[in-house]
Amino acid sequence: MAKTGTATKGLRAAIERSGYYPALVAEAVEAAVGEEPVSAYLVHQETTFDANEVRRHVTVLVLTDSRFIVSHTDEQAADATSPTPYATTSTESVKLARISSVVLSRVVGNPEAYTPGTLPREVVLTVGWGAVSRLDMEPATCGDPNCDADHGYTGSATADDLSLRVSEAGDGPETVRQALDFAQALSEATAAGPEA
Repeated sequence: MAKTGTATKGLRAAIERSGYYPALVAEAVEAAVGEEPVSAYLVHQETTFDANEVRRHVTVLVLTDSRFIVSHTDEQAADATSPTPYATTSTESVKLARISSVVLSRVVGNPEAYTPGTLPREVVLTVGWGAVSRLDMEPATCGDPNCDADHGYTGSATADDLSLRVSEAGDGPETVRQALDFAQALSEATAAGPEA
């Protein structure tokens, strides 16, 4: 990256350490970040098994003074549309003022013996800004177990633009710590961020 900030250098090093098409991922992230200094970042690589194939995916989250940037890169096997394997990279840039929620779920073992400062076994970071919503619907009831009237439906809409799970067993304690730090930085930035 052209910028020389410590966080920016750390981001580039983290992308290279992931070993997942670092030139492709770095170029996409650099283009999205532009000339803004990087405040915080998280690089998360995930490997999944799909039938007889192993697929890799990397998510890069970047926080600047004014934006939250999400980059996803997925690899795909050769198929009818491409005779060779290929990768798809997408980036989204969200103004901090648009972020409506930052949820951090922590999973801890033996909660009765929990000591403050101990890393959770896993964390799930969910960020909502209104681009994607999930609607969960179910038949409505009146509470009478003998009632067979049609009460329509009830449901809830949940902002679910990004959900990222990081675990100590799968990703290592350092990645869990980075996820916690990034979540705190994002939460603080959205609380103090500029108005829309």
